[in-house]
Amino acid sequence: MIVRPERGPWRVATRRSALALAQAQTVADALAGATGRPAELVGLSTTGDDHPERAIEAFDAKGLFVDGTRRAVLDGDCHLVVHSYKDLPTAPVDGLLIGAVPVRYDPRDALVTRAGHRLADLPRDRPVTVGTSSPRRRAQLMKARRDLIVQPIRGNLETRLRKVVEGEVDAVVVAVAGLLRLRPSGLELTAVPLEHGELLHAPAQGALAVECRVDDAATRASLQRIDHAHTRAEVAAERALLAELEGGCTAPIGAHASRLTSPSGGARLELLGMLSDPSGTRLFRASHEAAADDPVRLGIAMAVTLREAGGEQVLERLRAGGPV
Repeated sequence: MIVRPERGPWRVATRRSALALAQAQTVADALAGATGRPAELVGLSTTGDDHPERAIEAFDAKGLFVDGTRRAVLDGDCHLVVHSYKDLPTAPVDGLLIGAVPVRYDPRDALVTRAGHRLADLPRDRPVTVGTSSPRRRAQLMKARRDLIVQPIRGNLETRLRKVVEGEVDAVVVAVAGLLRLRPSGLELTAVPLEHGELLHAPAQGALAVECRVDDAATRASLQRIDHAHTRAEVAAERALLAELEGGCTAPIGAHASRLTSPSGGARLELLGMLSDPSGTRLFRASHEAAADDPVRLGIAMAVTLREAGGEQVLERLRAGGPV
């Protein structure tokens, strides 16, 4: 069945997690407000959702959390799908395009503890366990604090937060954007944002990607009304870095692009980049600045810099599956 874009409510595909539903609802509300046409959410499962007990490294991680939802749009059961942009593979899918990138929430990570500790202030007189299944977060945590015990954990945001409440771990690192969108309550925890000099976030973290069919002109035109050009440029630079380094969500790669105002009045982008081995022993960081009208070129230039600094050897060993 092919959904006719001009009839009935917008059908918005999304994962079924509380956070995914909250994210999709913001897009549905914005689209309904912009077009005067109601929108309804269609909750679906992905490979990653169907196997919550397995570590991310056990999968072919490309498309792990997007495959089922994309299929609903390609098959015509839904008009569009809302993704956490950081979960989206860098390679495009035939028949789909990103019709909108709404304004991004705070892209930083946060350290969540019961006592409101900063990373540097976590106790040093006893073993401290920090939970995360992100290789990027793990590498940077180990670089900053070799004394920490970084423990893999999976589950939705509330599940991970509850592990701190119940004492299974002393802290977890999660995305600030997730906390802002879901606003979990009833947990006596404090989240302290980690600045970019401490932990560089994942490419496109905090941003949403709204995909639709290439041949669905009506939906494409409507999605342009909720697109945010500044956010689109920033994540384009970050994801160009990721694509050039051939890194999926299991590679320790971080990026942050921000819009600057030049004294001459022209818009510019600053890009911070990070590439590391899994242990954080060989961690490379760099920054570049360029005109905002070519974010992809900026991301590629950053990738070249990180490779030449020593990152190429790290990538080769990661691809080979041997010790780095």
